Amino acid sequence: MPPRINSRHEFVTAFDGVISDVRELSARVPFRFREFNDNIKWVVGDGDTLFTIANKVYSGFTDRPAGLWWIIADFQPDPILDPTLVLETGRTIFAPSERTVREEILNPKRRDLS
Repeated sequence: MPPRINSRHEFVTAFDGVISDVRELSARVPFRFREFNDNIKWVVGDGDTLFTIANKVYSGFTDRPAGLWWIIADFQPDPILDPTLVLETGRTIFAPSERTVREEILNPKRRDLS
């Protein structure tokens, strides 16, 4: 089964492992922080998670905006490796704009970089 559209696994390839019934995924190349004029700065409030922030930032972009949490996690100057960790209230989180997500991060040409 192929990965969901806009999944963080959309840009990896599956390959057979040494044991014939094992399937593995190739490494994913994260889209790291870059200075763009249209980056979004989000100050973490009480109860904010990567999922709730993605849901608010990307609500007009896709029907599953919370599913784009991984883009925000990867995009931090110091990437967030565990999305289940509680975000510190008052911390500034950077999110790439919808333009960056569409033109850079989810661009099918990125598959060639993996």
